[in-house]
Amino acid sequence: MDTSATLVRKLWQYCNVLRDDGLSYPDYVEQLTYLLFLKMSDERGEGAVPPECGWPSLIGLDAKSMHAQYTQLLTTLGRRSGMLGLIFRHARNKIRDPAKLRLLVTELIGQTEWHDLAADVKGDAYEGLLEKNAQDTKSGAGQYFTPRPLIEAIVECVRPRLGETICDPACGTAGFLLAAHDYLRRTNKAMTSAQETALATRSLRGVELVEEVARLAAMNLLLHGVGGDAEADFPVRCEDSLAKVPRTRFDIVLTNPPFGTKGSVTYVPHSRGEAARNLLAIDRPDFWVETANKQLNFLQHVFSLVKPGGRAAIVVPDNVLFESGAAAAVRRQLLERCRLRAVLRLPPGVFYAQGVKANVMFLDEMHERGGRAEKFAVYDLRTDMRVSLKTKPLRRRDLGDYVRLYGADFTAEEQANLRFRLFKVADVLASPDCQLDLAWRDDDGEDQGPGLARLERISDRVADDLTRALAIISDLRGASR
Repeated sequence: MDTSATLVRKLWQYCNVLRDDGLSYPDYVEQLTYLLFLKMSDERGEGAVPPECGWPSLIGLDAKSMHAQYTQLLTTLGRRSGMLGLIFRHARNKIRDPAKLRLLVTELIGQTEWHDLAADVKGDAYEGLLEKNAQDTKSGAGQYFTPRPLIEAIVECVRPRLGETICDPACGTAGFLLAAHDYLRRTNKAMTSAQETALATRSLRGVELVEEVARLAAMNLLLHGVGGDAEADFPVRCEDSLAKVPRTRFDIVLTNPPFGTKGSVTYVPHSRGEAARNLLAIDRPDFWVETANKQLNFLQHVFSLVKPGGRAAIVVPDNVLFESGAAAAVRRQLLERCRLRAVLRLPPGVFYAQGVKANVMFLDEMHERGGRAEKFAVYDLRTDMRVSLKTKPLRRRDLGDYVRLYGADFTAEEQANLRFRLFKVADVLASPDCQLDLAWRDDDGEDQGPGLARLERISDRVADDLTRALAIISDLRGASR
């Protein structure tokens, strides 16, 4: 019986064959996605794929005829709506050598009965492929992949319950959704048939902007047994999460939105009324501040996505915790309208993007104006912690202490544990910019007493301000000439 590790090795060894045909890692995974979907659809006999485009239409053909048929069926299926449209939209055959395509169809995909494999085996095998793809730094796929140990720890802290709805508005390859699905299955061994159906079809929803990545997310979920035949039961949509006010709210939002300070679009609170006059502005009457900063807009969007009393965990870069202006206004609103449960400071090297310094914000009891907690925790996993994706990746046990303290509501070991401290919400709200980049140890682990971020980050902010000022002066000089 194939294990997920065996399948990953088998699937990946064919990638080396196809690389000789000029196929990149992402292209290879994409072509596998098309073929796996066709094969499994045929095995299930569900009739979702029209007969002229199904898996049997490829079988028994010579290499040249198979290549032509595969090219044609991708074009035809790409015009369909619903689940087929999401999987095959704008699909095209990137395998130039007909002989290599035939090898892939007959010797790899066709030799395995995918429907008979347990969801854990085939799902984990596909997940393994996505991780290998993310490790290829040249492809840039790592930006859509959050390391699984971090995701698992976040889900364990948030503790989804059966019947709750969970959303990731920037789902990438669906890591958060799958971890939540696995957690709910693991903690609810005696589900009824109705509960299992609801978990597979109605509990998880993801949105992804990039078409190719949405395709991978959809396939990842399907291989893990998430999703149904009806379009309403399909767990992933390909669209811009920020483009409109959400019509549906969720009990939980878990997300790692794309980093990058500015986007090309500004999202404008309705009261300003400027979106109608500007093609690069979008009305968001539910937002608090006008900004083109992606992270700040996702924070505002997450607040709108969560039901009153719900909870969220969102990965944010360091600048979200200390910048003034719009960032300060967003932080103040969150502190006043939610319970900030904790900030987890992550070490550099966690993500595939080099040098990123990030944090996880955990929010409870959202939409409850006035705040419910007097204090929140800051857990410092950054000081004295060095990780590297290749030589020393972040492990689940590295986050064990944080998960344990989170479960105890940070009531134990307040003084003894050097990695975390509690801070008063009132003190942060009383400060001009509501800064949350709170630290108390230097890089060598020496206690500095509680206070704001270290001198290094303060220097970075000063440098950023000087850079912006010089840019403004340069623009003014150019305009005066």
